[in-house]
Amino acid sequence: MYVLSTMADHHPPPLDSTPLLSTEIPLLPAPIVNGEGAQQVIVVHVNPGETFTIRREDGQFQYFAGPADVPMMSPNGSVPQIYLPPGYAQQVIEDNGVRRVIVVPHTPEFHTSSHTVIHRPPPPLPSFIPVPAMMPPPPRHIYSPVTGAGDIASQYTPQYHSSQVYGEMDGLSPHGRSNLRDERSSKIHERLQKKLKDRHGVQKDKLNSPPFSPKKSTSPISESNGLIKGQNTVGISTGQSKNKHKGKASSPVEEETKEKDEETKALEARLSNISRPEVSDIQARTVVLTWTPPSSAISEGSDGTSTPEIYTYEILIANNGKDGKYKTAYTGEKTSVTVEDMRPATDYHARVKAEMNGVQGNPSEAVSFTTMSSEPETPNAPRITNRTKNSLTVQWKASCDNGSKIHSYLLEWDEGKGTNEFCQCYYGLQKQFRVTKLSPAMGYTFRLAAKNDMGMSGFSEEVLFYTSGSAPTVPASPTLIKAGITWLSVQWTKPSGTPSDEGISYILEMEDETSGYGFKPKYNGDDLAYTVKNLRRCTKYKFRVIAYNSEGKSSPSEVVEFVTCPDKPGAPQRPSVKGKIHAQNFRIVWDPPKDNGGATVTKYFVEMSEDSNGFRWDVVYSGAAREYLCDQLSPGCTYRLRVYCSSDGGQSPVSDTLVVQTPAVFPGPCQPPRVQGKPKARDVQLRWVPPLMDGGSPVTHYSLEMSSPNVGDHREVYQGSEVECTVSSLLPGKVYSFRLRAANKAGFGPFSEKCDVTTAPGPPDQCKPPQITCKSATCALIHWEAPNNHGADITEYRVEWGGMEGCMTTCYCGPGFSYEMKGLSPAIVYYCRVQAVNIAGSGHFSEVVACLTPASVPAVVTSLWEMKEEEIDFAHYCPSTCLAIQWEKPCDHGSEIIGYSIDYGDKQTITVGKVLSYILDHLQPDTTYRIRVQALNSLGCGPFSHSVKLKTKPLPPDPPRLECAVYSHQNLKLKWGDGASRALPADSIQYHLHMEDKNGKFVSLYRGPCHTYKVQRLNESTSYRFRIQACNEAGEGPLSSEYVFTTPKSLPPGLKAPRIDRINEHSCEVTWESLPPMKGDPVIYVLQMMSGKDSDFKQIYKGPGTSLRYSALQLNCEYRFRVCAIRQCQDAAGPQDLIGPYSATVLFISHRSEQQTCTSKDTVETTRTARTLSDEQCAAVILVLFAIFSILIAFIIQYFVIK
Repeated sequence: MYVLSTMADHHPPPLDSTPLLSTEIPLLPAPIVNGEGAQQVIVVHVNPGETFTIRREDGQFQYFAGPADVPMMSPNGSVPQIYLPPGYAQQVIEDNGVRRVIVVPHTPEFHTSSHTVIHRPPPPLPSFIPVPAMMPPPPRHIYSPVTGAGDIASQYTPQYHSSQVYGEMDGLSPHGRSNLRDERSSKIHERLQKKLKDRHGVQKDKLNSPPFSPKKSTSPISESNGLIKGQNTVGISTGQSKNKHKGKASSPVEEETKEKDEETKALEARLSNISRPEVSDIQARTVVLTWTPPSSAISEGSDGTSTPEIYTYEILIANNGKDGKYKTAYTGEKTSVTVEDMRPATDYHARVKAEMNGVQGNPSEAVSFTTMSSEPETPNAPRITNRTKNSLTVQWKASCDNGSKIHSYLLEWDEGKGTNEFCQCYYGLQKQFRVTKLSPAMGYTFRLAAKNDMGMSGFSEEVLFYTSGSAPTVPASPTLIKAGITWLSVQWTKPSGTPSDEGISYILEMEDETSGYGFKPKYNGDDLAYTVKNLRRCTKYKFRVIAYNSEGKSSPSEVVEFVTCPDKPGAPQRPSVKGKIHAQNFRIVWDPPKDNGGATVTKYFVEMSEDSNGFRWDVVYSGAAREYLCDQLSPGCTYRLRVYCSSDGGQSPVSDTLVVQTPAVFPGPCQPPRVQGKPKARDVQLRWVPPLMDGGSPVTHYSLEMSSPNVGDHREVYQGSEVECTVSSLLPGKVYSFRLRAANKAGFGPFSEKCDVTTAPGPPDQCKPPQITCKSATCALIHWEAPNNHGADITEYRVEWGGMEGCMTTCYCGPGFSYEMKGLSPAIVYYCRVQAVNIAGSGHFSEVVACLTPASVPAVVTSLWEMKEEEIDFAHYCPSTCLAIQWEKPCDHGSEIIGYSIDYGDKQTITVGKVLSYILDHLQPDTTYRIRVQALNSLGCGPFSHSVKLKTKPLPPDPPRLECAVYSHQNLKLKWGDGASRALPADSIQYHLHMEDKNGKFVSLYRGPCHTYKVQRLNESTSYRFRIQACNEAGEGPLSSEYVFTTPKSLPPGLKAPRIDRINEHSCEVTWESLPPMKGDPVIYVLQMMSGKDSDFKQIYKGPGTSLRYSALQLNCEYRFRVCAIRQCQDAAGPQDLIGPYSATVLFISHRSEQQTCTSKDTVETTRTARTLSDEQCAAVILVLFAIFSILIAFIIQYFVIK
């Protein structure tokens, strides 16, 4: 068979100087599929525009047009001689166990204008035939791996890492992909061409024209979303197309957005059409990968010029199979890269991914290759397994062979010379060696290397081993690490001159002088430290150590003495009081402990606690004495004292506690009483606080004395236990002096300083009717006169003004006698009245005065909105250039409205007649306008209305800020945007609210125009994640960031009214219902009482109990009780109490014993509070009523109509 390579449409002239294909390339034979023997595979690469010609066995020629890869098989296993044309070279690629020889040109490009390469056919090779099954038609060639059987040479049988085998290989030439498109790109291109034809009215013959290539256009271009606009490509509408489709429903902005999306998809499809990389120059740790840019399908301009396109490539490599995890090996703009740091003899898969203008394509198909074998890895240092005086046995482990089996190891040593000169000690395949004829107690240095067919590895780390010697020398004396009460921890060192790797054992001996047995062994082993236990406290012991090995024992070391530590002493005796206990001091004494722990007590410590529970103790004395004077104490207080001591053995336990209470004294002076609220004209309410010093006994009652301005003597006006009182029967505007003193069981204390109080004056008289003068249609002047002030200067006047006589508001407060009222409405009747105020109070209002304002310009237009499209009756209305507005008729202020003026920005004003709607046209698309309207009458122009922002063709809005307006333990009311809670009907923006479910996915919660939403049926104290997006006629906007809101814990429910049972005349028992713990949180209760004419409830109990016995009742007095529950929560920030609602109030009246015969029990009245239904209960009631009503209607229809 002849192998020819000729150009298309040319005859092959002979060339005698064509080079031969190298036959020294090692090929991997493998068993053929049909089992007919071994075979070799040669793949002949045919470039685009070339034709590969072979002569079959029957003498006929067969032609293969490029691009193509033609595989050749050799049944006998020999390498054929194939002649290479000039400018071609051979390249070896190994794929799935088949080593392929590819004939490729030197240059990356092929020019059809160059001379035809023709070579002379070689001698006939009838044994080589092309494989028809392996030559599918171009452009894509899929070849199955050709396998054969036979033995493989040892140098070509590396230990490859496990890899996945694939039976397909893409043989498409990189030179042929630049003019081809895959099926997906072709379909997209045809679809875009069809749309462009329909839009521009292109003739039918243009549809069959070839696709545009990526060329530049002479028109200005602009970039959007990584695509080029302005080119002669499909999917981009021009100005003419916009004018033709102006009347259609779809807007040019939406069409342009769709075209951009289609361009992005087309670019992504083109980037995904990248060929897989080609592998060359495979080494042990490097490989060269080359690839071609993606094929360009629709980027040709009208002038035929090429557009330079810059791609960014990313090389992905995996070594654990084709579907394994890929890692990035290179990122850049080059089309050829050398990948380094690879493992030898390892199966790899590589693929390439392209990116342009922020758009990424899919990765290409993976190409597999295997790195070459190399020399072994550097082995670990050898280790010693046995030693004698004259021999050393070393052993080592095998290192990684890097794809080629290790056939020998090289062990070198320095022969004990201590220099860096090494010589061979062993060379072979064994993994251990025994070195003999050595000197005793001498060190030898070794190092190791491994060797395979690829070469020798580096040497391992150098290690030093010693041979055995004589018996050890005398070791040093042991030293003390740490001493305890019943143990001693000692350590020792190796004898001097002992090799570091020689195994030496030790014997630790101890002598107890009190036993009389001499030294006895306590430890025998290889460690250099030991702890001797079960010793006596504060006792001296002697130690020595002996070293030994296989050759014998050493002499004992020098004897050392160590002493154990003493124990801590026992607790001292409980202290006692010496002498008399005074109000501010007393003296205590104590005895030493019975057991001092083996050491003398050096110091005593006295601790004192003022806490009744004894939780906090303070050291008040430390010293060697056993007596202490406790001074600077408070009278009437209880003190706890205890004593402990310390010695060299530690600190003793504390003694028993001594409790001492100092006697009480008179209370200290009180602070002057202060006025509660403002003084009145006839009475004064005073309040005070207990004295700072109660003398050690609680204050039982107070005495309040007063001196009048006419009488200088003080007289007592109050005596009792309360801290407030009201002094009545006083004169207004007078000064009174008060002083206070407190008393306890020891007697009355000193008086406080005086407190002077002045009573208040009276309120002023009624003012006269004010005088009103209208200055204009919106302004009026009010004037009034001052009334009698009743002994106090008038501080201010209050003027009330309103449009109705019974509904007026305060418009002025001040000391003046006139006020100018502005901002009035024309042709309206207003009412006014005046009131005088001084420090005593407010006088009566004056009589009401009416006033009528004159007519004026029209009022402001209060309501202005945009009309809906279905409400517009205008044939030429276009939402992109027109805005339809409507407004309500304002008040004419007494003069008829004759027209309106519309201002929509940039000083553009339009005047219309008496209409309430208008359409603004000739506006800019996608532009926001501020529109306002004013009314006109015969008196002039009224004020402009509020500005309304209207936009033509708005883009999708940004997501609003999400806030939690109201929250409870089961509900969250979310709020977003700046609008009201309910959106107007003309609001075109819709909101889409998402919430994260239990699986971590966001689900739709609400979709509508409202700005609030209430999320119900939530769990208490739980965090929920939300996000929101806004939508309008242009589409859906982006999603917002995640918001996290947490529900609080629920309050405890309200309790029923407590129950009261009388026990006797002065005591009763109050009981109430109990609540279970709320999700692990305990519940306590607070009981409050209000007695007599008191206006405030007072707390009389707080705790977990559900009953209380109250023993301070007074006869014939009313008592009111109520109770509430408190939930005690333990949060991360600390404890927190959640107080529930109070129960209904219960009235209890205590009677004398004689009245019990008339009534069976005391009067108990329960004041029930109005009960309100929740939202769920109201819904349930409505549902039940609706069901009953439906059943009734059905019954009536059945009975009266049907029958």
